[in-house]
Amino acid sequence: MSQKESPILPGSVIGVLGSGQLGRMFAIAARQMGYRVHTYSPESDTPTGQVADREIPGDYEDLDKVAEFARGVKVVTFEFENIPAPTARTAAKYAPVRPDGEVLHTTQHRLREKSFLKQAGFPLAAFAPVTSREELLTGISRIGLPAVLKTAAFGYDGKGQSTIANIEQGLNAIAKSPQTPRVLEAFVDFEREISVVAARGMNGEFAHWGAIENQHKNHVLDLSIAPANVPATIAKEAVEIARGIMESLKVVGVLCVEFFLTRGGKLLVNELAPRPHNSGHWTIDAAASSQFDQQLRAVCGLPLADTRQFCPAAMTNLLGDLWTNGEPNWPAALALPGVKLHLYGKIEPRPGRKMGHLTALADTTEEAARIALAAREALRKNA
Repeated sequence: MSQKESPILPGSVIGVLGSGQLGRMFAIAARQMGYRVHTYSPESDTPTGQVADREIPGDYEDLDKVAEFARGVKVVTFEFENIPAPTARTAAKYAPVRPDGEVLHTTQHRLREKSFLKQAGFPLAAFAPVTSREELLTGISRIGLPAVLKTAAFGYDGKGQSTIANIEQGLNAIAKSPQTPRVLEAFVDFEREISVVAARGMNGEFAHWGAIENQHKNHVLDLSIAPANVPATIAKEAVEIARGIMESLKVVGVLCVEFFLTRGGKLLVNELAPRPHNSGHWTIDAAASSQFDQQLRAVCGLPLADTRQFCPAAMTNLLGDLWTNGEPNWPAALALPGVKLHLYGKIEPRPGRKMGHLTALADTTEEAARIALAAREALRKNA
C-alpha cells in the first residue's frame, strides 16, 4: 500500500457487487468488525441483502445506478466473477474496486485465463480455442481425444462443459450454439483435485490455508477436506503456484486456485476464482481467520490475519435436493459431534442449488469427512 493510500477503517461502508452466499458470509465478517455493507444485484431479499445494511436492486448494465451505488461506499469488492467488465469500470470511477477490473476480466473468461497462465509459465493442461468447426477439428488433431469442451464464458459448477469421446460429439455440441466461443482442453486423468485459497494485501502480503482436497459430484463440489492428504512437497508447490498467480495478476483480495494432481504427481492449474471459494468455507469454523475475514482485511488495506488451522475439518454442501421430501432433519445432523450448520437464507430449494453447508471438526481428516457425510445423510431421515 502506498503512502497516499490510507486503510479503510471500521465504520466505513463496503460495497459488494453480487448478492449470493459468498456475499452473505463476507457481510457477516464485515459487520462483526464494525463495517457497514451495501450490496448491489438484480434481485431482492437475497442471501447478502438479508444481512447487509442496505440492499440495492439494479441491473449490472444500468451504469448510472452502478455509479450511484459506488459513490455511496469506500471500496467495492465482488462475490462472483461474472460481473460485466463495464460495471466494474464504472464503479472504479468512484471507489476502488478490489480485486480490480483487470483481474475480473482475465478470470471470467476461460480462454483469457488459460492464455494468461500459459504465457506466465504456470502448469496447465493443453488447450485450444474453438470458435468454429474448423478450429474444433484442429484442436482435436493437436490435443487428442477424449477431451473436454467448455464454453469460454459464464461457466461454474460444471455449467457449459462436456467430455467428448469422438469428433461427432464435439460437432454436435457446437451445432447447438455455433456462435458461442469455447475452449477445448486435454482430458486429465487425475488422482485427486485440490485447491489453495489465499489472500494478498495491498502491500503484497500473502496468507493461505494450505492445500485443500476436493471431491465433486455432477461437477459440483461435494466434499472438501482440510488439510489435503497429499505429500508436503505437493502442498508447498501448490501454495507457491497460487502465490505466483496472485502476484502476476496483482490481486488484492482472495483468490482460489483449483488444481488437478495427476497420477504422475504433477500439479496442473484447472481454474481460478478471484473471490472466496466454496472449498474454503471450513475456515469459518476451523481456522484463526476465515477467507471472508481476509477478503475484508485485504480490500480495506489492513494487515492480513493469522490463518492457523485449529483442527482437521471437512465441509459438505447442502443442495436443494435435500428438501425433496420436506424440511431436512436439522436436529439429527446437529446431534453429531463437531458439526456446524450454515444456511444461506435462500427461500426456494431447487435440485442442485446450494442452500448451505455443514462443517465437521475432528481429530483426523478421515473422521471429519465421515462425520460431515453422516450429518448430511441424517438430514434425510424423518424427524
